[in-house]
Amino acid sequence: MYTYFRTWRINGTWVAMHDQLHQWVRLDNDREPSPSEAVLDSQSVKTAAGVSEQVGWDAGKLIKGRKRFLSVDTLGLVLRVLVTAANVGERAGGKRVLKRVKRMDKAVSRLHTIWVDGGYDGNPFRVWVMDVCRWIVQVVLRPEQTKGFVLLKKRWVVERTFGWLMQSRRLVRDYELLPETSETLIYIAMIRLMVRRLA
Repeated sequence: MYTYFRTWRINGTWVAMHDQLHQWVRLDNDREPSPSEAVLDSQSVKTAAGVSEQVGWDAGKLIKGRKRFLSVDTLGLVLRVLVTAANVGERAGGKRVLKRVKRMDKAVSRLHTIWVDGGYDGNPFRVWVMDVCRWIVQVVLRPEQTKGFVLLKKRWVVERTFGWLMQSRRLVRDYELLPETSETLIYIAMIRLMVRRLA
């Protein structure tokens, strides 16, 4: 089984299956195959003992482990994912995952707006996205003087996707030696979710 898993990871079969199912689920929800808006966010997770490659310390979340950068459409379906050490900054990781989204070509031909939180705020990141990707960045900030849970426009979509991923036991913590394997397991979790929706 591992041989098939590794071969399909390397040759892109898992991502190809994911992308085809992504289009079918969008069509099943009466949406265009290409999304017009996407949401970007990251999640830091602890790594298991023995995992040493690309592991870092997230000073904001006080977590030693890895960071998952997720770009999703407005249905919460993953476009592209990037797994890095937890000490990688939001803007640096955001640029890398958006480059992956941009390489999807026709699958994101209608994409024009990226919704982000305050971690991606700042003119350099906004200008980079406009120059390199030709998309608009919309920052959604938490209202000042609010306490507890607040439902934030568009940002809740990616948070729900993180919740879906946490239902997969293998993704609650990062057990994988290679970040690429972690990325593939996220795609597989989404494949499982999308197949169930289409069944």
